[in-house]
Amino acid sequence: MQTATLPEISVVIPALNEVENLDTLFASLTRTLDSLERPYEIIVVDDGSTDGTFEKVVEHSKHNPRIRGAKLRRNYGKSSALASGFDLAIGSIVLTLDADNQDDPTEIPRFLEKLEQGYDLVSGWKRNRQDPGTRVHASHLFNGVIRMLTGIRLHDFNCGFKACRAEVVKTVPLYGEWHRFIPVLAADLGFRVTEVEVHHQPRTHGKSRYGLERYFRGFADCLSLMVLSRYAERPGHLFMGIGFSLFLLGLVLVGLMLLFQASSKGWFFFGLFSVMSLQFILIGMIAELLVSRIGLRRHRNAIRETVGFPKDSEPNDLG
Repeated sequence: MQTATLPEISVVIPALNEVENLDTLFASLTRTLDSLERPYEIIVVDDGSTDGTFEKVVEHSKHNPRIRGAKLRRNYGKSSALASGFDLAIGSIVLTLDADNQDDPTEIPRFLEKLEQGYDLVSGWKRNRQDPGTRVHASHLFNGVIRMLTGIRLHDFNCGFKACRAEVVKTVPLYGEWHRFIPVLAADLGFRVTEVEVHHQPRTHGKSRYGLERYFRGFADCLSLMVLSRYAERPGHLFMGIGFSLFLLGLVLVGLMLLFQASSKGWFFFGLFSVMSLQFILIGMIAELLVSRIGLRRHRNAIRETVGFPKDSEPNDLG
């Protein structure tokens, strides 16, 4: 049954095998949200857990109707989990945080204060990360490169602790692993973006499911994002520009082979491999342009079941 007062704040939490952390998370989160004296909902999206995470959410939902859950059919990834939660959220303000208790809910009022100053999205900055040194150094490198490529002056693009106006998450496209680029996507659409420094707590239960390989995927996603944001509506500018460049490169290679006949074989293979590598890049970009159009709404059919939502929010009505 629909509650009399609609939530003003929606907290979306993606979770994968975090059953040991949920009791503490719900206790600290509800304590902070209750102190705000503003109606809220907590939406936990179970991204294919196998440890009873969703069952734990169902248990808490029975005692607190503001706690709601959605179980995905399988493990789709954090971006799809967040997108599913965003679809279900009805608050005018949407908060996101991770389920591992490394984010401190008592800092939520600071995020809300920034929103009240006129910003549309406030991202957390884990200045002193409580993670292994290799991950910390890799994170600093990743964030530095993203700042350089995008021009967005944030320190921590990958922090899961964020607050934004509902129109941001209803507008920003999410697929693949674009969750780490939500501030970039929002800024590209004209939303005002800023950050607040947050306290990062050490993990006490479970283990992180993200390794260093995610940063390599992140760089690839950043390249795809830049191409899509700039050329999604005019891909011909990109591909014809590369085509002309290849034509000029071919002319240069022909000239070099005529000039240095003794090494013509080496130049031939150099030219061949250069053209082949660029062809693969082009194929990759074409695939991204196609998949982005297909993948944006893929998460809408990913929910297997929900708990705590009004009947008109059942999965079959989400598509």
